[in-house]
Parts: sequence; C-alpha cells; structure tokens
Amino acid sequence: MGEACCCSDQELLLRELAGGGDNPHRKEHPRLFAILDTFDGMTPVIDVQRGRLFTESMRRTEGQPLVLRWAKALKHIAEHITVYVEPMQLVVGRCGTDAGRYGILYPELNGDFMDESLRSLAHREASPLNVSEEDVRIAAEEIAPYWKGRTFHEALNRSLPPEAHRLAYNDEKGYSTRFVVSETASYRSSLQWVPDYAKVLGRGFSGIREEAEARLAALNPLSPVDRLRRKPFLEAVILTCEAVVLWARRHAELARRKAEIERDPVRRAELALIAENCERVPEFPARNFYEAVQAHWFTQAFSRLEQRTGSIVSNGRMDQLLWPYYRKDREEGRITPARALEIFDCLWLQMAQFTDLTLSSGAMATKEGYAHWEAVTIGGQTREGFDATNELSYLILESRRVSPMPYPDLAVRIHARSPQRFLWEVAETIKVGQGYPKLFNDEEIIPLHLAKGAPEKDIFDYSASGCAEIRMPNRDTLTSAGCQVNLGAVLEMTLRNGRMKKHGSELLGLETGDPRMFSDWEAFWSAFVAQLNNCLSFAFADTMLVHRLRAEHFATPLSSALHDLCMASCRDLHTSEKIEGGLDLGFNDLIGFATVVDALAAVKKLVYEDGKVGMDELMQALDSNFEGMEALRRLLESAPRFGNGDPYADEIGRRLDRAAQEYCRTWAGETGIRQDIRTVSVTANVPHGKEVGALPNGRRDWMPLSDGSSPVQGADMKGPTASLMSSYASKNRDYNERAARLLNLKLSPSCIAGEEGTANLVGLIRTFCDLRLWHVQFNVINRETMLAAQEDPRKYRGLIVRIAGYSAYFTELSRDLQDDLIARTEHSRI
Repeated sequence: MGEACCCSDQELLLRELAGGGDNPHRKEHPRLFAILDTFDGMTPVIDVQRGRLFTESMRRTEGQPLVLRWAKALKHIAEHITVYVEPMQLVVGRCGTDAGRYGILYPELNGDFMDESLRSLAHREASPLNVSEEDVRIAAEEIAPYWKGRTFHEALNRSLPPEAHRLAYNDEKGYSTRFVVSETASYRSSLQWVPDYAKVLGRGFSGIREEAEARLAALNPLSPVDRLRRKPFLEAVILTCEAVVLWARRHAELARRKAEIERDPVRRAELALIAENCERVPEFPARNFYEAVQAHWFTQAFSRLEQRTGSIVSNGRMDQLLWPYYRKDREEGRITPARALEIFDCLWLQMAQFTDLTLSSGAMATKEGYAHWEAVTIGGQTREGFDATNELSYLILESRRVSPMPYPDLAVRIHARSPQRFLWEVAETIKVGQGYPKLFNDEEIIPLHLAKGAPEKDIFDYSASGCAEIRMPNRDTLTSAGCQVNLGAVLEMTLRNGRMKKHGSELLGLETGDPRMFSDWEAFWSAFVAQLNNCLSFAFADTMLVHRLRAEHFATPLSSALHDLCMASCRDLHTSEKIEGGLDLGFNDLIGFATVVDALAAVKKLVYEDGKVGMDELMQALDSNFEGMEALRRLLESAPRFGNGDPYADEIGRRLDRAAQEYCRTWAGETGIRQDIRTVSVTANVPHGKEVGALPNGRRDWMPLSDGSSPVQGADMKGPTASLMSSYASKNRDYNERAARLLNLKLSPSCIAGEEGTANLVGLIRTFCDLRLWHVQFNVINRETMLAAQEDPRKYRGLIVRIAGYSAYFTELSRDLQDDLIARTEHSRI
C-alpha cells in the first residue's frame, strides 16, 4: 500500500483485503455483498435485445408520427424483452441480461457504424466490453442495415458546413473525432435528465394515462393541430403508460412462478412480496417505502430502455421523494432503518450492473471508466426555502459510506443554513475516500437561475443531473447537447496564425497574424479573443443544427408524459419548437481553462512585461517540444498560475471567462436557444490534450489539459482554500451567461484525519458555500496508492477514485487518465 503515514478508510480496507481479511460491513449487509460477489470485477457484456426489438418496431411503423413510433417501440420492447427476478434481489427490473454487468444497444444513435465497432470493444484499453459472436451477427445482419442512412449522426455529419466539419471530425464520415470544436450530440439522444418521479409515486401511470385519455377525448376533430400534433402525442403517452405497466406485470408473473417452486420459506415470502409490489406499482400510487423504491426504479430503468441520455437518467431528490413513505412506515412500525438500508442496497446493485454503453470513439475518450451519472440528490432546501434535510438524508449517506461500489453517484446540496450535523456527516462520507458525494451550492445555483427566469419554487427544488448540471423537472425543456471548445487549440491557433502543430499547414482558425509581429500584450490578447469567438461561432452554429435535426430523429414519450408543460402543450420534450412556459438552458464547454490561463499569464508576464523571453525563442521552444530548452520550460512554469489565489493569473481567468460570456450575450439570442458557458470536461481533457502541441506554460506536446475549472495538475501549491479563491476571483458575477463549473480537489488523508480533520473539512465546505461556487468534489487518497495500483491492478481492483462528476474503479481507466489523476496536486493541509 506504500509508505503513506495516514490512509483513508478505503485504503485501509484495501490493505485488509490484500492481507486476506474481509470487509467489516459484510456482516451488517450480507445481501449487498452476496449479490456484489456475483459480478464484482467482471467485464460488462452487451445485450442486443433492446436494439433488436426497437429496430423491429421502427421498421414496421415508418411514415407514422415519430413520437407514436417511439411509443410503439417501447410497447414492443415491454412485451418481448426477457424479464428477470434475480436470486437474492428485492428490487427488480433489468434492461438486459442477468449475467452481471451489462450494456444495451441504441442503434438509432450509432447504427451506421455499430457492426464495425462491436468487434473491437473487448480489445480497447479503457472500459472494454464483451459481446458474443452471435450477438455481433445479430447486430450486423438484423439491426445495423436498417439504420444505415437513417441515424442522427449521419444527418448531422451531412449537415455540418465544411469549415465546421474539419473542426469536429478527422474523416469524411465523421467516425473519428477531431477535438477542436467537437460535437457531443451524436453520442446520446438527449442531455442528462431527471424525470418527475413524484408523479409516478403519487399518481401512478394509471393516473397519467387517465389524464392523457381525458385530453384525447377533449380534442376537436376539426382542428388540424389537434389531429396532427396533439392526437399522436397523447396516443403515444397512453401507449407508453401501458408499456411500463405491462413490463412491471411481467415481473410480477415471473416472481409468482418462482415463489411457487421456491423451497426456502424466507425467499418464498420475499418473492411473493416482490410480485405484490410489481402488481401494484408503478401502475398505481405507492403505499409504502418499499413500493415507492420499486416504482422509482421501474421508472428509471424503463427510461434507459427509452433512450440514451447524457449518461443515464438521474434519480432526483430521493430523500425528499421517499421521505413521506419512510416516515409513515416508521411511525406505523412497518420498517426499520436496517430494512430501508437493505432495500437501498438492492437498488444500488441494480444501478451498478447497468453500464452506459457508447460505441463512438469520441464518446469513449471523453467518458472513461464506464462513466455514470445516476445522481441521487440529498439535502438542499424545500420549495419554500427551508432546510430540507431529513432522516433519509442521513440514511443515504450511511448507505454510501459502507458500500464498496461507485454506484450510485451521490450529490449533496449545500446552503448557508445547512445543519452542522449534516455537513459533519457529509465530511465523514468524503473521508472514506471513494470520491463522493459531490457538492452543489444553492447560494450560487439558485440566484443564478432566478436571474435566468426560473420560478422561485422550481429552482429551490432543483436536482443534480449528469456530471455537474442541475434540472428542474417540470420547467427545463431543452435537451439538445452543445459542443466542446478546446481552449488549448484556441491558444495554439493564436500562436500559429490559425494553424496547429498536429495538423501542419491546414488552416483551422483565423489568420490573426504572426505573434512575433504583435506589438504588445493587448494585441496578443485581441488575436486570442478573435480565435475564441471564431471557435464559439462554430459551436453555436453546430448547436443550432443539432437542435433542429434532433426532433427529426428522437422522441421521448416517457419523459414527456412525466413533464407538466409537455402534457399541457402536447409536445414531445425533444421538439425543436418552443414549449410554452419552459426554460431552454443550453451550454457549450470550454476545455482546458486553467491550462490556457497559465499559458496566457506566462506570455503576458515573461514575454511582454518582463522581457525575459522573446516570442521567437518561445516559438522555437514550442516547435521543439522544449527539447534542449529545459531551463526555459522551468522559467515558464514559474509564471503566476491559476489555483493559488494569485490576482495576476486569476484576472486573466476572469477576462477569459468574460470574453466567452460576452460572445454568448451577443449571439445566443439569434440561435433561438440560450447557450451559456460551462467548464466541465468529464475525461475530455485527455483526448483534447492529444490534439494540442506544447504551450507557453511549460506543458509538453499532447499532454492532458486541465480538467473542468480545476487548476493545472500540480500547479496549485498554496492549499485548497487558495484554489477556491482563484475560482471565485475568475468568475464574472455581473454576467449570467455561465453554467456549471466543475472543481476537483485532491486531499491527503492525513490533512483531514480525526475529528479535527473533519472539522477542518467542514470549514472548507462552508468556505466553498460562502464564496458561491457552483460545484466541488474531492479525492481523498495517497499518491502512493495509485502508483501501487498501476503496478498491481489485480490487488487494487476495488480502488475507487473521483474522475469528473462520477467515481470509477481506478484500474478500469486508461494509463493516460490514471497518470492525469496522479498528477493532480495532493494537498497536505487545509
């Protein structure tokens, strides 16, 4: 385990297991560990059923309205997909095989290259997947042929103007991503999403179906709009409600058959209760905690059969959704905390076995480690603005502390009045060292969205969604994904007159001039902003195309049925038209923020102000990747750097942020959708870095860029509070064209050891809250542990680390991403 003087709980446990010991939580959670043992460490397999059944139905319904075709496909899936009631499980509902970890196919996204991609999945370095030869044959002969020429990816590839295409793709067909201004919409049918689970728990799909039937009956047969838009939409909602209920009832039937032949009386009773639950929910309102959890999971699992969102539909505010049922059960003596924890364990196990499958090489590179964002949100405030913490908030934290899995992703909402006890428990959970929970700040998110037009009650009730985003389930109406803009490429094009080292003489940006001819820093800055605006213009144009094209290829009758505004307007959530009353909040990502801030600071300070480095000398160093120029590289690294609370670097960060937001303020209106600036990279900082040559901050060719809004790896040397201060100082509080800012911090276990360490961590969280920063998450781990895991991955198979908005097994990451995590500064003091 290395020679670290202090270890996190996770590291101590790994040491115990390596010595032949056992997990001390196994005794209190026998069902959790017994089920986990059946799939722990296995490579996920692909189940082709969903892709085959979806294709069968879509082939039969050509010419019909898309939303109705989608609903019919869901009904076909519900009727014919294999259902499972696994041994030992209490919560049922799988989207595919019961062979452990699995993924399913979405040919509507990648049918044009599915057959080619499937054969290579088992051999890729990061996040491999297994698929049988028979399933490859089914995909190649029965699924893919129908979709060739029909996918959204092909339509987008054909529609991009040549100058935009060469920034997004390396090849004519758009199979290989060029990470300069790269689209992300073809990876998924929707941005991350949170459905309104409360409708299902409180009304059941029978109540939603009855509402749709009443609306359908009230339509005017003389109205063309009623006939062409409202009628097929409502018929789709009715069909979808029937499909979910049918799927649940098939589980009930299977559970009853299993109960009839079960010899163990305890398991027989469990199977009978599972059958009773599935006969009741999600068709009718839940009556107790167990039913509510089962209804919740059926809804989420069926949403995964419906579409591939931005890496899995999130769970919403589970401590708020389930609290009335848990409280009533507790008051009436029907449940104990231990029983609730066991039900949660079973729910988490279902989530842990589903792998969000992507076949696109670009998506694989930007979402390593089987990325997953089924965020469970706890804490925060009520719709009336009071603290929302309850007993379930603490129970969910306890559940995550004892679990040896990185599932589910856990998000905590923090605000100025968060109880001290709650923050203490949050800090103790962070100290386990598995990277969760991630923290969202009400003091930033709520006022910002009020300024964007969100109703007060809706934004007070927001849920974490995806990596670092948030959703208001009945107010948000935009599901179109934006682009990723490579800031390292923007700077390189400034230095190389619109060109990049990797791409030689190919003109990718504007010809803003030879930087050797720039008279001063402001001339250099003006050239940089021109390149930035040019890249943003392509991102905005791409997003306009995406928003228009998606409505021709995707529908989501399930999510629409659970959305007040979609039901009121009879519009599918994926429409390209405005949904009355909705908020369309989109974004484009800036990748490599701190890398470019540091590089700009080095140019300004050392080239233009101090004159210690000539521009010609700098360009020679960049051309040679600093070969034989190590002294110069060290000098460049000595310039002011972001993440240290240094006003010099932080002001450049603020100017960069402002320039991007000014572009949004000027041009987003004419695109018809709001497009803000987000700094969330997931794992895209690694492939984006491979696009960019050496930069003036001393970074060498093709190395990773900085992640999210975090400092450059190893550059933040003044402690975590200084990193928070840099994030604060670089924010333009007079602009609201900003979205999520993801911040990663890595702490040594020694600096938060004991009660004093917990108190210090709580203080750091309070500071984060006071500074009104959007998001922060922590890795609590020793560098030596990750190095040891690289040397002996089998011994450290269970090591969980924080990536970017999610946690993953360290040994399932590529070597590049592992090195990137190791290179992050490990703060030894708070």
